[in-house]
Amino acid sequence: MKQPFFITLQEWVPQELLTRMIGKLAASEKPWLKQQMIHRFIKKYGVNMREALHEDPDHYRSFNDFFTRALKPEVRPLAASPSAVLCPADGVVSAIGNLNADTMIQAKGKTYSATALLGGDPLRAERFHNGTFATVYLSPKDYHRVHSPLECSLREMIYVPGRLYSVNQTTADNIDNLFAINERVVCIFDTAHGPMAVVLVGAMIVAAVETVWAGRVAPGFDGITVKSYRPQEVQISKGGEIGRFLLGSTAIILFGPGMVQWQMDLSQGPGVRMGQQLGMLTNIS
Repeated sequence: MKQPFFITLQEWVPQELLTRMIGKLAASEKPWLKQQMIHRFIKKYGVNMREALHEDPDHYRSFNDFFTRALKPEVRPLAASPSAVLCPADGVVSAIGNLNADTMIQAKGKTYSATALLGGDPLRAERFHNGTFATVYLSPKDYHRVHSPLECSLREMIYVPGRLYSVNQTTADNIDNLFAINERVVCIFDTAHGPMAVVLVGAMIVAAVETVWAGRVAPGFDGITVKSYRPQEVQISKGGEIGRFLLGSTAIILFGPGMVQWQMDLSQGPGVRMGQQLGMLTNIS
């Protein structure tokens, strides 16, 4: 009874209105409000402020500023191997594996298509057919910046409007095509080893999704918007920041065929941290 009711409740509530209202509160710079929100959040989720670049909770201008806080560089060391594929974010790997042509795993017994996830263009998705993917769920207590698994150059950014379902495991187990129907920002990159996509999936009470090159992208316009970039116009170093969530969500990474071999024991295991090795390049010279 509990799981179906949780899903039904998400259908009942005005997802967008609730999310945008919470977003306004989280953006408030009123000292009494933002300090109360930040201190309660730290206590409830056990946030380790010793890792933060600014340890004092009262340093932050707003709850959003706190939530997307930078960390001290030494607390997230990057895997040193040249062949390492880095984890893009702190969180839990909820699904990882190979694409079967265009098909990806969402949860046990549920699949969805890369074409739908990447915005509906079959030619865009074709480069990833029979490639690899990993889904990283960021819980509220996690570090909420998303970083690049490899050195790359931005080719295309696609904003896709959609629903705002929660993206936790309960919802992933019960809502078909969850990641392909939620609002999201799709980032397509070129790397020296082949194509890479990083998808920033919005969710309920995720006030916004930002990228380092375009600022706030979601919420966006009513329809799908596509922006193309010239080669080398936006370059991201390995481990460099791509974007951030204003409240928690999910990052999905995809690679072309023959590029990456995963450490398959990561799925449903203990938490992962940004910068650790998720897999290795198989076509590195």
